[in-house]
Amino acid sequence: MRGCDPDNPRPIDVLCIGETMALVVPASAVPVERADDFRVEAGGAESNVASHLASAGRRAEWFSALGDDALGRRTLSRIAAHGVATERVRLDPSAPTGLYVKDPGNGVTYYRRGSAASRLSPDDLTGIDWTEVGVLHLSGITLALSDSCRALVHAAIDEARAAGALISFDVNHRPALWPSLAVAAEVIRETALRADIVLVGRDEAETLWGTTTAADVRSVFSAAPHLVVKDADIEAVEFSSAGTTTVPALRVDVVEAVGAGDAFAAGWLDGFLAGDDAAARVARGHACAARALSSTHDVPTNHLPTSDSAGTPTATEGSARS
Repeated sequence: MRGCDPDNPRPIDVLCIGETMALVVPASAVPVERADDFRVEAGGAESNVASHLASAGRRAEWFSALGDDALGRRTLSRIAAHGVATERVRLDPSAPTGLYVKDPGNGVTYYRRGSAASRLSPDDLTGIDWTEVGVLHLSGITLALSDSCRALVHAAIDEARAAGALISFDVNHRPALWPSLAVAAEVIRETALRADIVLVGRDEAETLWGTTTAADVRSVFSAAPHLVVKDADIEAVEFSSAGTTTVPALRVDVVEAVGAGDAFAAGWLDGFLAGDDAAARVARGHACAARALSSTHDVPTNHLPTSDSAGTPTATEGSARS
């Protein structure tokens, strides 16, 4: 398959592009109002995917912009510590690093307006050798950050596709970032239709396009070579030319749901790169999501699940939401 030929691997398995912020989270899984100790980490959908993949031994690179400030430099070093290539990340002295606070049990609060990453544009893609990239991974979050970021996403797709890379797109609808639901639905769908791999939650698809089942979502993206519809703690369904594959979610004790979707995407991509069939790669996605759900970290310090002798990813039992 274009960009993922096992006989001719490219130096970068997956290039992930998108904003990452400094993440403030209680050291223990308690609400912010009751916490005494906090950690400062890095958190962003695309860098999470890259970090999970690098932990699994994949050659993953993350590209974005950060403020040339203490939080930006700390964020960059945290992502690099996972084994992610970060050499092309730009440090902007004129804009801050975005920040978000994770409040276990109560969601997250973002402080990202005017961030360095929101200033990204197609000009920032100069210097990327797209012939080295197997898969380009993007998300709908970047589309919402600014007009220049939206232009960046489409320019990256154009350049990656021209060089024979595959395009992976995770819908990742963040309502607070969009001026209206109608705009989000149109822009995200337009971009997802350009991808080879589309990942979407059944609930966010219902919000955006009025679909109620995974089959309904398939009708929206009927031409996508690979469409994966995640239905929280119930199941995930993959649609491809090989047919429809449904894999039940694992059962885990949920500590924090934020970040589980990124883990699922990384697990699925890891299985895809390994040549797994649909059932195995969806199961790998569930296993990675389950591990993220069991931690307050967006990227748990332990690595991605590995396949056992039966070829099924191992994971802790319990209710996975991804």
